Amino acid sequence: MASSDRLFNRQRTIHDVLGGGLVADVILWRRKNLTVGILLVTLAAWLVFERSGYTLLSLVSSVLLLLFAILFLWAKSAAILNRPAPPLPELHLSEEMANEVTVFVRTHVNDLLSAFQDIALGRNSSLFFRVALCLWLISFVGGLTDFLTLGYTSLVIVLTLPAIYERYEDHVDRYTIMGYRKLKQLYVKFDKQCVNRVRKWILETKKLS
Repeated sequence: MASSDRLFNRQRTIHDVLGGGLVADVILWRRKNLTVGILLVTLAAWLVFERSGYTLLSLVSSVLLLLFAILFLWAKSAAILNRPAPPLPELHLSEEMANEVTVFVRTHVNDLLSAFQDIALGRNSSLFFRVALCLWLISFVGGLTDFLTLGYTSLVIVLTLPAIYERYEDHVDRYTIMGYRKLKQLYVKFDKQCVNRVRKWILETKKLS
């Protein structure tokens, strides 16, 4: 299929659009074991939080308490029995890594603050309407479900829809473009028959008055 028959006239593959790295491989099921593992882990987490009554804070605290207790007892018993200590990696945050994280956070926070300033000062109307629409959608969806369920559902959608689209890409693009062209024709027809008549009627009314 030619690039002009693709949605948004794109010339790159879905894999390239998604970055072409590990994330794209996971989303498009190029690494099925990893994708299935992520889905199972998130499903288990959702069931734990939704059905068992655990909160995030209580679950993290319980897991850390259990982990520390196991490592502490392991280290003490290893010292008594002359066994090797727990094989822990070196826990150290390098200055280079900290600087990279700081630069990344600073850049994105500055972009967010710049966009907020443009909206607050009325410099970018289209950005205001896009942000307002996104916030309204978030508010609407948030009223229908809780954050955890929304996050799990969003993850399932991210890990299924792109893969399905890639598999049936030609059919989806073809029928979507056909539907868009038909809607465009209907709009042109409506504009000629209705909008032009209303415009002429308004102009005639002004002339008579």
